[in-house]
Amino acid sequence: MKHAFSGAALCVVALSFAAGPACAQPAGQGYPSKPIRILVGFAAGGPSDVAARTIAQKLTEKWGQQVIVDIRPGAGGNIATELAAKSPPDGYTLLEPAFAHAVNPVLYSKLPFDAAKDFTPILLFASIANLLVVHPSIPANSVKELVAFAKARPDQLSFGSAGSGTASHFAGELMNMMGGIKVTHIPYKGLAPAHLDAMAGQLSMMFDGIVTGIPAVKAGKLRALGVTTKTRWRGTPDIPTLSEAGLTGFEVNSWYGLLAPAGTPREIVNRLNLEVARSLREPDARERFYSFGAEPMGGTPEEFGDYIKAETAKWSKVIKAAGIKVD
Repeated sequence: MKHAFSGAALCVVALSFAAGPACAQPAGQGYPSKPIRILVGFAAGGPSDVAARTIAQKLTEKWGQQVIVDIRPGAGGNIATELAAKSPPDGYTLLEPAFAHAVNPVLYSKLPFDAAKDFTPILLFASIANLLVVHPSIPANSVKELVAFAKARPDQLSFGSAGSGTASHFAGELMNMMGGIKVTHIPYKGLAPAHLDAMAGQLSMMFDGIVTGIPAVKAGKLRALGVTTKTRWRGTPDIPTLSEAGLTGFEVNSWYGLLAPAGTPREIVNRLNLEVARSLREPDARERFYSFGAEPMGGTPEEFGDYIKAETAKWSKVIKAAGIKVD
């Protein structure tokens, strides 16, 4: 993605060095002057938490003002999202949206917020690959073999996920749809318990995290058949994408970004976009993201807004085809 910033953004940067009347931006002047809070809707210790803390640490170092990660898990991220939607649009309460942000408006019949209208995009900062793994008892060494095996056994195989509405859930439903198979979804409260049951043979397969999946594959406890991203993951160049392996066009990314409540001044949005994008280019931050299977991203607020819309449109089709309901 290209990093394109408006004149307002450049003025904000200039203000940090020398304020001038031509670049006066009253709404953004002096920002930040107090601690900033980033709301995270999923459990502490997971990728969403680590990603948010990496960004928070970088902004704290740059601005000398504390950026706090506030974990508010539950309801598929909706608790944190509602809290952010009802916060003042002043740049001091932000939301780290994840994959669920794009699908929850379709999954839930009623939400206490409008996921599109109540937020202003800042940027997409991470995209995460998932790994299709099977238990060694499944006689499949490729995606094509797995699809053939599953077709001969409708509703007899199972896949685990981190929970209904998560990327690992939708990856399995997309595989069902594209492969013309019927593998039963078993939701868990997080990837960790699903991972343990997959290794124990309680599950036939799952779309695991890179960090947990690769060690289990190396130990012979699971077998890797493909990654869910458009291109091969940098740490596993020998493992094909699912698209390469037979499900042409298959792509599922877990992702994280930054949103502000609707009405947040554009000058503040631009400054946040610019500073987070700069942080993502720093070697230590990039290595931190790579360590949990994430690819640092970036781009403009408009590009992130378009990305969320595209994700919602894509997964709406899968939700309807699979008849998925959460409430």
